[in-house]
Amino acid sequence: MKLLAMSIVAPFIFLTPAACLAQSGVPVGHWLLQDEAKVPADGQALSMVGYRPAGWYPAVVPGTVLTTLVANGVYPEPLYGENNRAIPESLCRTSYWYRTEFSVPRSLNKSRRWLRFDGINYIANIWVNGRKVGDIKGAFTRGVFDVTSDLQPGRPAAIAVEILPPPHPGNPLEQTVKAGTGPNGGALGADNPTFHATVGWDWIPGIRDRDMGLWQGVNLFTSGQVVVYDPYVKTALPLPMTNSAELTAEATLTNVSNDIQSGTLYGTYEGARGQFSVPVTFGPGETKTVTSPQLHVDRPRLWWPNGYGPQNLCKLHLRFAIGKTVSDTEDTTFGIHSISYFRPGEKTMTISVNGVPIMCKGGNWGMDEAMKRSPMKRLDAQLRLHHDANCTMVRNWIGMSTQEDFYEACDKYGILIWDDFWLANPVDGPNPIHADWFLQNAREKIVRFRNHPSIGVWCGRNEGNPPKVIDDGLAQMVHDLDPARFYQKHSAAVNGVGGGGPYALRPYGTYFGPFRDSFHTEIGAPSIPTVEAVHHMMPQKDWWPVNDDWAEHDLCRGAQRGDQYPQLVADRFGPLTGLPDFVRKSQMINYECYRAIFEGRNSKLFNNASGVLLWMSNPCQPSFVWQLYSYDLEPNGAEFGTEKACEPIHIQMNPNNGQIQVINNTPRQLANVHARVTIYDLKGAKVQILEQQLTAGSSAATDALTAPAPGEHAGPVEFVKLELTDRSGKLLSDNFYWRTSNGSTDFTALNALPKAGLSVSTEPLSNGRTTRIAVTLKNPTKTVALMTHLQLRTALTGDRVLPVFYSDNYISLLPGESTRIMVECATEDLKGQAPSIVLDGWNTVVAEGGGGGEIVVSTNDAAYGRS
Repeated sequence: MKLLAMSIVAPFIFLTPAACLAQSGVPVGHWLLQDEAKVPADGQALSMVGYRPAGWYPAVVPGTVLTTLVANGVYPEPLYGENNRAIPESLCRTSYWYRTEFSVPRSLNKSRRWLRFDGINYIANIWVNGRKVGDIKGAFTRGVFDVTSDLQPGRPAAIAVEILPPPHPGNPLEQTVKAGTGPNGGALGADNPTFHATVGWDWIPGIRDRDMGLWQGVNLFTSGQVVVYDPYVKTALPLPMTNSAELTAEATLTNVSNDIQSGTLYGTYEGARGQFSVPVTFGPGETKTVTSPQLHVDRPRLWWPNGYGPQNLCKLHLRFAIGKTVSDTEDTTFGIHSISYFRPGEKTMTISVNGVPIMCKGGNWGMDEAMKRSPMKRLDAQLRLHHDANCTMVRNWIGMSTQEDFYEACDKYGILIWDDFWLANPVDGPNPIHADWFLQNAREKIVRFRNHPSIGVWCGRNEGNPPKVIDDGLAQMVHDLDPARFYQKHSAAVNGVGGGGPYALRPYGTYFGPFRDSFHTEIGAPSIPTVEAVHHMMPQKDWWPVNDDWAEHDLCRGAQRGDQYPQLVADRFGPLTGLPDFVRKSQMINYECYRAIFEGRNSKLFNNASGVLLWMSNPCQPSFVWQLYSYDLEPNGAEFGTEKACEPIHIQMNPNNGQIQVINNTPRQLANVHARVTIYDLKGAKVQILEQQLTAGSSAATDALTAPAPGEHAGPVEFVKLELTDRSGKLLSDNFYWRTSNGSTDFTALNALPKAGLSVSTEPLSNGRTTRIAVTLKNPTKTVALMTHLQLRTALTGDRVLPVFYSDNYISLLPGESTRIMVECATEDLKGQAPSIVLDGWNTVVAEGGGGGEIVVSTNDAAYGRS
C-alpha cells in the first residue's frame, strides 16, 4: 500500500520509553529468594557472576514472596482452613532479594539488549552484573532496561532484584464469628497503585506479604537502534451499517542510538487483508508517534459481546526496517467494533456495540486469586464460566487483575470489562501519596491493553471521586490515548450509574424495583458451594456447625449478613441437620436469588435498566459468599440461576404480581411467539394452563399474560412452568418456579416430595484433548424432580473433575419430562480414568436400571447423602 498520510505527534514523557517492546521474549528463570535481613551483601555483590548464595529458597516466578515460601514448605497453604492466621504479618514489613544467574542466549545478537519486568510489587531496585540499571515503582507498570553493555551473548550473567514492601501495609482484622468481617481496606490505600485488597476486606483475609514479589514474568529482548512500542488500532463503522470498516494504526518509535536513523515502518493486518508502509527519519534519541494510512475493509469480521455475535479477532504485525535490516517488530491483537455509551436523547449510560444496545450482565472481580496464582488455564476457565452463564461484562474492581491473559480471555469469550483504576471507596483507605506513580502506572495500563476489544469502560474510582490531580490526569489520558472509550469518574454516581449493594439475601420481589439507577455496579448475596468444595477448603473438624473457619471464609457478620444466613435457610426449608442438608437447601436459594437479581433488571430492559453486576462473580479464595462458582472452579446453583436469567431470549415471571414477560436482548423482533404458563400442584398434577401469542420487540422487555395468583387448590406449594416457542413450535426459552399458596417463604412442604427416580443415558461425543459427554435425564415418575445436580468425577477414585462445564445444571423435571445436558472437560483432567456422572438433588435418585451408556452412573452416592 502506498503512503497516503503520516502524522507525527509529540510523545507523552514517561519513565520507560521502551515499555511496550514485543510481547514475546526469552524468559529469565531459575530465581532464588531470601529475606534481605539474612543476606550479608548488597545489590552490586549479589548481581556479580559467581556469588554463592547460601540458604536461599528456589523462587516461584511469576509469583509472590508468600507463594515461594509456601512452595518451599515454610508455611502451609494460606487459603486452606485457618492456616492464614498462623502466618506472620512481618512478611509485608520486610524487604527481599531475588537473584538468578544464567548464560545470555546467543539469539540476543542485535545491537540492543533489553530486560523487561512485566509486573513487580511494590518497589524494585534492579542490578545486572554489578550495575544498578534502574528501579520500578508500583504494581501495575512494567520496567524495561537497556542492558546492552551488561549482557553479552553466550556469556554468563547475574541479576539481583531488591523488592521493597509498601510502607503503609496496615493491620487487617481477623474475621471471626465474634468479630465479623470488620472494616474493609485500610492504610495500604496510601501506597496505591498496589494490591489494596490484600490488607483485608470482607471477601479476602489479610494476605501476609501483601502480594509482594515478581508477580509477573521477566524476559530478555533484543532490537536494533529503533524500537517499536505502544501500537494502537482505531476501528470505525459507518453505523447503522456494519458492512464496512475503516482501520487506522498508530505506533510509537524511539531512536535509542546517538545517530540519525532513517527507515520504514511496515504494517500487515491479519484478518483484515491490508498493509501499509511509512518512511520515518529520527534524530538521536528522538521519539515519534507514527500514524498509518487509513485502510478500508469490506464485510469486516466484527467482534461482538457474548450472545450478540462471534468474537472475531484480527492481528497487526509491525516491523521497522533500516534498509534491509529489521530493527524491531511488534504484534498486537484487536477487534473490529464500534462502542458507544449513550442512546440519543438519554443521559444514562447504555453501552452499545456495533450499534446494538448491550445489557451489561455479570459481576465484579475483586482479585483473580488472592496470591496472584492465575495461570492462563485457570483464567480461561473462570471467563468460560462467565460466558456459559450468559454474562456480558466483568468489573475489574479497583484494577487488581492486570495480566495479559485476563484480557485475552475476555476477548475470547466476549466479556466486556468495566476496568477500574486503583482507588477504593474513600472510607476504605487514604488517597495515594504518590499521584505521579499512580498516573504513570495508569498510563501504561491504558496503552498496554487498549487494543483489547473487551475493554468497555475506564473507571476512576470505586464509589467516590478520585483526588482531583488523579481524576484530571486519568480523564486526559483516556481522551488522548484511547479516545474511543469512555471515562467514568466513579462507580456509584453520574450517568445513571449506582452501586452500594445490597449484599445480603433479600426477598426476591425486591430485586424487581423500583430502581434508583439504570446501571447498578454492585449487588449480591451469599452463595454456598457444594459439599465437596467445602470438604476441600477446610478440615473435617470444621465442616459443621458454622465456626471461625467459616468466618475466615466470609460467612460471618458483615454486609453479607452471613451470621443470619443459616437461620434464613432453615426458616425457608426447615431445620438444618448438618452440612449436606445445609448445602442442599442453600442451592435452592443460590439458584432462586441469583436468577431474581438478573430477572429484576430484565423486567425494565433498556427502560431504566442497562446493566447489573454481581458483587461478586469470581471468588479469590475459598468462600461461602458472592460467587458463581467455588474457588476450585465448581459451579453452584448461582451459576445456573444466572445462566437461566441472562439467556438472550428469555421468559420470566415477576414474583410480586405474576406478570409474565418476554425478554429479547437481540436486535431482531420476535414475531408470533407463543407463551404458555402451566401451574402444577405439589403432586405434579396440572392445575391450570394459560397461553398467549405475542410479538416481542427487539432489545426490550415485553409484557405478556399474567400468571394467576397462587391458591390453596394447588396445596401449600405450587410449581409454575413457563415456555416460549416460535411459530414452528421450537422452544426458545423455558423457566420453572416454586411458590407458596399464601405468599410466605415457608417451603417446608417441599420436604414431603416423594423421591423421583430418573432414568439416565449417556453418550460420549469426543475424547481427544477435550472430553464431551451428552447426558439425557428423563423423569418417568409422577412427581416433580427438583434441582437435579450433575457432577463429573473420575470413575476409579471418585474425584471431582475440575474445571468442568455443563450446558445446564440444577435442573427441575416435571413428570414425563426429559432434557439433554452437555458436559465438557479437558481429557487430561480425568487423569487417565474413565469419566463418571454422579446425580443428586432435592429429591432425585437414579431409577433402578436407570443408567445407561458407556459412562458410569452412580445411583445414590450423592454429596448430599454424606456428612
